Amino acid sequence: MTLLILLSVSFFAAVILAFIGDRKFAPEINILGSIVTFLAGIFLAVQVYMYGPIITGGKFFFVDAFNIYLVVLTSFVSMTTAMFSRRYMRHEREHGRVGHRGMRFYHAMFQLFIFAMLLALLTNNVGVLWIAMELATLSTVLLVSLYQTPTAIEAAWKYFILCGVGIALALFGTVLLYFAAERILGEGGEALLWTNLNQVSDKLEPTVLSLAFVFLMVGYGTKVGLAPLHNWLPDAHSEGPTPISAVLSGLLLNIALYALVRCKVLVDGATGTHRAGYIMMGFGIISILIAAFSLLRQKDIKRMFAYSSIEHMGIATFAFGLGGPIATFGGLMHMLAHSLTKSSIFFTAGHASQMHSTQEMDRIKGLRRGNPLVGWGLILGAIAIVGMPPFGIFMSEFLILTATMKDAPLMTPLLLIGLGVAFAAIFRKVQPMVAGIVPSYQKSLKASHIPVILHLVLVLIIGLYMPDFLSQWFHKAVEILK
Repeated sequence: MTLLILLSVSFFAAVILAFIGDRKFAPEINILGSIVTFLAGIFLAVQVYMYGPIITGGKFFFVDAFNIYLVVLTSFVSMTTAMFSRRYMRHEREHGRVGHRGMRFYHAMFQLFIFAMLLALLTNNVGVLWIAMELATLSTVLLVSLYQTPTAIEAAWKYFILCGVGIALALFGTVLLYFAAERILGEGGEALLWTNLNQVSDKLEPTVLSLAFVFLMVGYGTKVGLAPLHNWLPDAHSEGPTPISAVLSGLLLNIALYALVRCKVLVDGATGTHRAGYIMMGFGIISILIAAFSLLRQKDIKRMFAYSSIEHMGIATFAFGLGGPIATFGGLMHMLAHSLTKSSIFFTAGHASQMHSTQEMDRIKGLRRGNPLVGWGLILGAIAIVGMPPFGIFMSEFLILTATMKDAPLMTPLLLIGLGVAFAAIFRKVQPMVAGIVPSYQKSLKASHIPVILHLVLVLIIGLYMPDFLSQWFHKAVEILK
C-alpha cells in the first residue's frame, strides 16, 4: 500500500497540474504532492529497515537497502526543489520568461519526472527500468526547452538526440541480458526480474553478459553524463530552468548510475572477473579528468557546475567500478552528498542569475554584500562540492581515495590531479562572484533560502557524524553490491 501511494501521488499530481496549469494554487499543489511522496518514501524506508527487502505487486516491484535510500533521496530533493521553484518560477513568470502555458507544462512535467525516477528505482523488471528511464528523458527534454529560446531548443534537441541514441544502446544491452537469462529462467517476464537474475547470475553466459554490459555502459553512461558521452549535460543545465538543473544533476544522474551498478553485479557474478569494474573505472577516471580541466574554461555559472556534476559522477562511477567495501561505501555516500550539495548550489546560482539578469560569471559580483544568504550559500556550497572538510563530500572522497591507494595505486595520481584541478577551478571562479562591490545593475531579490540551508546542514552533519541507521543502511547496500 505504501509503495502504491509513493508512485501514484506524483502521477496523479501530474494529471491534476496539467489541468490546473498556472492557477493560483498550482505551486502549492506541486509542493504538497512532493511532500506526500517524501513521507511515503520515509515510511517505506522504515519498513525495509525493520523487516528487510520487500517484493510486492506480483514480483513487479522490489525494494532493498540500495534502492530505498535512493528513493528517499529522490523524494526529498524533489520536495525541496518544488519549494524552491515556487518563488523562483514566480519571478520567471513575472518577468515574462515563462507564459501561462509554460507554467502549466512545468508543474505537470515536474511531477511526471518524479514519477518516472521512482518507477525506475522501484521496479523489479529490467525492461520497465528502461521504459522509466526513457520517460524521464522525454519529460526533462521538454522542460529543458521551456524558455523557447533558440539556445534552449538547441540544448533540448542535443539532449534528445544523444540520450536517445544512448537509451537505444541500453535497450540492445537489455535484449542481450534477456537472451542470456531466458536459457536459464525460461521465456517471459521472469527472465527480466532483478531478483531472479541475481539468484542465477553465476549460471548466465559470461560472453553474452560481457557484451551486454558494454552496450549498457555506453547507453546508461550517456544518461550518467560520463565522458566522452557528456556533451548534452552542460547545455541542458545551462539553458533549462534552474529547478530542473537541480533535479537533473542531483537525481537523474543517480538513477542512471543505479542501473549501471545493478548490471555490474550481474556481470561480476556471471564472469567471475572484475571486467565490468575495469570498464567503469576507465569511464570514471576519464570523466573526472575531462570535467576538471573543462571547469577552467567556463564562463556560465550553471554550465560550470554542470561540468562539476560530470566530475562527481565520474568519482562515484570509479568508486563502484573499483569495488570492495570501502570504495562501495564511499560511492554510496558520494551519491548522497553530491545530490544534496549540487542541488543547493544550483538554487543559489539560480538566484544569483536572477539578481544580475545573466548567467555570465564575469557580471555576477558582490553576492555576499548584495544578498548575504545567497552569497554565503554559494561559497559554502562551493567549499562542500570541492571536498573541503568537514562536509560529507570530503569523507566520501577520502574513503574512495584510500581504497584507490590500496587496490589501484596506479590510478591514485590521476584521481588526485582531477580533484586538485577541479578544486582550483571552482574556487577561482566562485570567489570573484561572492566578494567585491555590489554592481549598480544588481537587483534585490526575495530568495528561497530554506532549501539551501537545509541541504547544506545535512551535508555538514553527514561529514561530522554518520547516524547509525544511515551507516547500517549503507553497510546493507554494500553487502548487496559486493
